[in-house]
Amino acid sequence: MAAVTADDVVRMRDQLFFEGPLTKRKYTRFWMLLLLSGVIATAGVISDSTATVIGAMIVAPLMTPILGIVLAIVLADKPNLLRSVGMVLAGAAAVVFLAWVFGHLAAVPVDSTTSTQVAGRIHPRTVDLIAALATGAVGAVALARSDISDTLPGVAIAISLVPPLAVVGLTLEAGATSEALGALLLFGTNVAAILLSGIVVMSIYKVAQRAEKAKEHDHKRTGAVVLIVAAVVVLFVPLSITSRTIAVQSLRSTTINDVATTWAEAADWRVADVSSTNDGYVVLVRGSGTEPDTADLQAKLDQEGLADVKVTVELVPEHRVELGPGRG
Repeated sequence: MAAVTADDVVRMRDQLFFEGPLTKRKYTRFWMLLLLSGVIATAGVISDSTATVIGAMIVAPLMTPILGIVLAIVLADKPNLLRSVGMVLAGAAAVVFLAWVFGHLAAVPVDSTTSTQVAGRIHPRTVDLIAALATGAVGAVALARSDISDTLPGVAIAISLVPPLAVVGLTLEAGATSEALGALLLFGTNVAAILLSGIVVMSIYKVAQRAEKAKEHDHKRTGAVVLIVAAVVVLFVPLSITSRTIAVQSLRSTTINDVATTWAEAADWRVADVSSTNDGYVVLVRGSGTEPDTADLQAKLDQEGLADVKVTVELVPEHRVELGPGRG
């Protein structure tokens, strides 16, 4: 794979670093787009609109300073490294605060029970880390190669940066601290993945070799890379735990639903819903006539190896009244 040229490095610096004669313009562009994307993302989460959230992803400019961190590490450029880190932290804090303020204006508290956009961003899994690594690599390649830079809008949609921050602010306002931490973990996972895969891509394209006195800064780059790798490894632990928990819950929900459906249909009742709670599962059963025997359901669940799982059955009798012509 061909190394980048000196002109490519200049181009990348101009795209990512907040320096040069257009510095003020770069700052105003970043903050304008960030605040607008924050408003769009927050509105999308509150209204539970996937299309609106995707719009926020396209507008969000956080990818710029994150890749700026990557390039600054590779070039051992401490001033731009500190500046890029500061922009990421300040930008993230601004979006969280903005969402927190908007949360006070929402008709109801915004959490996983009122918005699927929240529910989908509070339990990051290892697959999210893998996807973020691949997405970060694509973003770095698109940066290094100007001939494929038109893929960047797709990268913006694939990587979730501003929406998780909006979820953090909204759930904090709603008092759902654990959900806010889950969304923050997703954001941190995506950032760490972009940094790691971005550095790998920059190494492949030999960007560091274009830096002046490259050998003198090898130890600085190594320290930064080790720190990022350590962060990804540390994040992998909770992601693995979450992935296993979700997999177990999904399998148990399916089993409970199948067993309960057979049990309920035998009494001419039906299972309306099976949901998980913090300490077990709730099975909602509707029907008319004689209620099915819950002891029989417990026996069937025991046979499936679920004797130690707490299952709450809600029996809701149905009574039909016909209105209109011919009513009695």
